[in-house]
Amino acid sequence: MTAATRKSKAEPTQSSLHPARAYADDIYGWAMEQAAALRAGDLSVLDRENLAEEIESLGRSELRSLVSAWRVVLLDMLKFDHQPERRTRSWALSIRDQRDEAADILADSPSLKSRLDEAMARAYRGARVDAARETGLPLRTFRETCPYTRDDLLTRDFPIDPTT
Repeated sequence: MTAATRKSKAEPTQSSLHPARAYADDIYGWAMEQAAALRAGDLSVLDRENLAEEIESLGRSELRSLVSAWRVVLLDMLKFDHQPERRTRSWALSIRDQRDEAADILADSPSLKSRLDEAMARAYRGARVDAARETGLPLRTFRETCPYTRDDLLTRDFPIDPTT
């Protein structure tokens, strides 16, 4: 038996005595102790309520990451369409990069596919405001509802003169 094993058997951890306080005081320490307890099968010390909240939060974070990637794609699409005289290669490359990021997120979390329409609507809502700010055009220039289809978002081509 190692010293660490003896210590854990002899001295309860803070999280086993006060899981909510440990969660509030030290999220990293709490998370490491919860992971160790799960691996050891010591379910009696689990802080179930906070653990469930953190797992749900992880899922929400993945959705936010998808929305964020699509927001950049939609922003650049709006700029591309509303400012043709200012089109740059960097917009096209940004679209490609963020499409790849979104594809990676969906590959890692395929159940997000059931929320694609919601993610696109949330992304467009932010992209619309960002486009007004970045272009200097009035917000009303950009439709309130997304003018693009999911296919546009995922596959539309953005040809740019390679000399620009």
